[in-house]
Amino acid sequence: MTDPFHDLTGRTSLQGAKGLAAARIVVGLVQGLLLYLLYSAASPSDALSWPATQPPLFGGLLLACGFTPVMLLAGIGRLPLRFLALWAVVAAAVLGLLGWHDVARQARDYGFHPPFLTFPALAFSAAALFIAHHLIVPAVAARRWIADFDDYFDTAWKAGVQLALSLGFTGAFWLLLHLGAALFKVIGLGFLESLITEEWFAIPVTCLVFAVAVQLTDVRGGLIRGVRTVALMLLSWLLPVIAVLAAGFLIALPFTGFEGLWRTGSATALVLSTAAALIILINACYQDGREDNLPPVVLRLAARVAAVLLTPLVLIAIWGLSLRIGQHGLTPDRIIASACALVGVVYALGYGWAALSPFWRKTAWMKPLERTNVAAAVLSVLVVLALFSPLLDPARLSVNDQTARLKRGAVSPADFDYAFLKFEAGVVGRDALLDLTRSPNAEIARRAKQTRAAESRYDVERAAVPPRKPTIEAWPAGAALPARFDAPVPGDDPRYACGRSDGCVAVLRDLNGDGREEVLMATRFNIALFALDADGQWKHRGDYNIRSCPGLPGGDFRELLKSSDLAPVSPPWPDLNLGGRTARMTPQETCPTPSAVNP
Repeated sequence: MTDPFHDLTGRTSLQGAKGLAAARIVVGLVQGLLLYLLYSAASPSDALSWPATQPPLFGGLLLACGFTPVMLLAGIGRLPLRFLALWAVVAAAVLGLLGWHDVARQARDYGFHPPFLTFPALAFSAAALFIAHHLIVPAVAARRWIADFDDYFDTAWKAGVQLALSLGFTGAFWLLLHLGAALFKVIGLGFLESLITEEWFAIPVTCLVFAVAVQLTDVRGGLIRGVRTVALMLLSWLLPVIAVLAAGFLIALPFTGFEGLWRTGSATALVLSTAAALIILINACYQDGREDNLPPVVLRLAARVAAVLLTPLVLIAIWGLSLRIGQHGLTPDRIIASACALVGVVYALGYGWAALSPFWRKTAWMKPLERTNVAAAVLSVLVVLALFSPLLDPARLSVNDQTARLKRGAVSPADFDYAFLKFEAGVVGRDALLDLTRSPNAEIARRAKQTRAAESRYDVERAAVPPRKPTIEAWPAGAALPARFDAPVPGDDPRYACGRSDGCVAVLRDLNGDGREEVLMATRFNIALFALDADGQWKHRGDYNIRSCPGLPGGDFRELLKSSDLAPVSPPWPDLNLGGRTARMTPQETCPTPSAVNP
């Protein structure tokens, strides 16, 4: 394959190398500047500024500025300038739209938090860009829609090693900076420690150092290929290990049954991860497929066995996924897993054909694997684009499926996960929850309204538990609790914690001098205040905090509440009315000095 740093005579073109180095440095500096400006716009220490005030736009810019320059660093010197510029525009536009959609579909309070891209969007976008770029570069170089497989192999695996080394170089650079800062600090010079914590320095320098690392690894292309060869050799000898383990798992499965696998709750992810490991190691063994580069017989046998094992593994993953979807419906994770399983089906069929085809026709060892890799790569890019765009948005599909199950009675109103709609399904989930508040089913409408008012999933889960009658002892002995105070209460009431095996103690006192008694109720670790509201219901008004001090009674708060000197104390500082809201002083308590005791 032609090295971009050599002319047709094979001599190094120093002028070309210097030009490529300058171009990569410029790209690194521009990326660092753009990312710093975006960080400044969304800085949590200040009010958000444009474009962070437009969250979807900010998300699109962040994804485009984060990944497009990395693609440019890899494409400089390998693609014609005009084509590289066109590809950069297309990639930035697609990334921008993916980032826009990822933030726009979220339901967040952007007045207090900057817009965040989700991890799946970041990870899958990076993977799709890497795959697409290394499908395009060999095809452009060969001037064909589909290049030779050895060109794909050489370009992609070399870029993977180059990326890993560049990231490692950048990490080592920062370790050295921190080491230098520590050295200067011990002699009283803290300027370097302060400098490396400044975002205006850290972000651009990180991008610049990464760009320099890409250039350094590119200049020594032969060394990169050597590292790649060693890495592939080591990985290929792991193939027999995983092949034996996967085969043993499949052989044992009919005897042990599938119940243990399904009980894990992550059977699909586990099995698909095993299949992905097999695919990577099979490719490490196959490499570019040239006859002069065939691996030893034991590795060739392991590759055939591993290729055959992919089919039952993928089928088990699909079976487990279908069972979960049939029982509990679609979720974003299950939709992403389904997409991964679809790509896995292509690999399983193609690799199985490559392993078994020599039994009925003469062909080179695992040769059909090459077409499978290209087809699966194209499919992977298309699947990512569909998943993280409105076309197959996992949140929208999940919400539609879950609410449809609720409306047709596949799941009862009591068992439906309303919290998923509010806290995990973004804007479309909250819209669906609002629609459920208008449901003709009173139970559905009540639970939907309750969830809309909740501030966390924990609040929803507490409110959803069945009410129960608390066990509360009135003090002093022989006193009676107020009417309805020990009636069954829901899980979000402090009285719910007063179980039969761990009851509570309650004391009646007029604490605010209004002529009506309030209830002080103590659990083992807390004292809660209850008062009657205008409707005659006992409402939780707050909790009393007691500082633990050496030498003073502590431990079980129920025993403290039984103290004979219980009496209200006027606060030393009044409450404040601030814009219609009450600000209450929490005194800074100090423990009394322990009395000296003569020995």
